[in-house]
Amino acid sequence: MRSGSTFRRENRRTRRQVAEINVVPYIDVMLVLLVIFMITAPLLRTGVDIDLPDAAANPIATSEGETSEPLVLSVDADGKWYLNIGDDPEAPQEKDEVFLKVSAIMRREPDRKVMVAGDSAVPYKEVVQAMASLQSAGVPMVGLMTEPPQ
Repeated sequence: MRSGSTFRRENRRTRRQVAEINVVPYIDVMLVLLVIFMITAPLLRTGVDIDLPDAAANPIATSEGETSEPLVLSVDADGKWYLNIGDDPEAPQEKDEVFLKVSAIMRREPDRKVMVAGDSAVPYKEVVQAMASLQSAGVPMVGLMTEPPQ
């Protein structure tokens, strides 16, 4: 005959731990982050308002491991120059100041890509002067920025 305590132990169901993850809080966090990024993404656009010319051009391939953004010299419709680095990239800069900054950057990072963004209303002479200034600052190759045709 079995003792009463042994019999009770055999009939008892053993509790198993449930190994389920409750993902509802994670979904809530992801939705909040999505809303935050959707609101802030349009605000992050910085730069000079330039109406780039339309052209069917292929994008420039970036080399693997390249982390620095390209250096962009913008020329607006009034012929003012802007550089996308420094304290205030939306403030016009003198041509001599641009030359000094670009030559210092090219000494530190000789493989950095350099682009010129010329407004479609700016005279071609201004864009060529910007390219010549970049070349004299030690830039081996200069790319021209365009907008894809509509």
